[in-house]
Amino acid sequence: MAYNILIVDDSSIIRAVVIKTLELTGVPVNKIFQAENGKVGLEVLHNNWIDLAFVDINMPVMGGVAMIEEMFKDDLLHTVPVVVVSTEGSKTRINELIEKGIKGYLRKPFQPEALRDIIDQSLGVQKDEE
Repeated sequence: MAYNILIVDDSSIIRAVVIKTLELTGVPVNKIFQAENGKVGLEVLHNNWIDLAFVDINMPVMGGVAMIEEMFKDDLLHTVPVVVVSTEGSKTRINELIEKGIKGYLRKPFQPEALRDIIDQSLGVQKDEE
């Protein structure tokens, strides 16, 4: 099964890095959607089937935490697995986000293997299914 993935980050360079890293993981990808902030990310989520969202924390217009909170209030969007990808590494912040319902946290910069592992974990892929 190929996945539809949303990447929400205000940096087009970071979005490009995540896309390139996804290619290196071998994860089957159908379509990649991009958004430069949480507000646009929510619009993409409302208009497309998304299997997994990678969300930065600090962005203009609407940050990642506000976007995640809005997602988890929505009857449909709360089912979309969210992985936070950020330079912020505070254990307190990570634990708060996990309590809010994110599936994983990936600190920038990251390796392709770490990205693949967090995708497998977030989507419930068993290693023998590959």
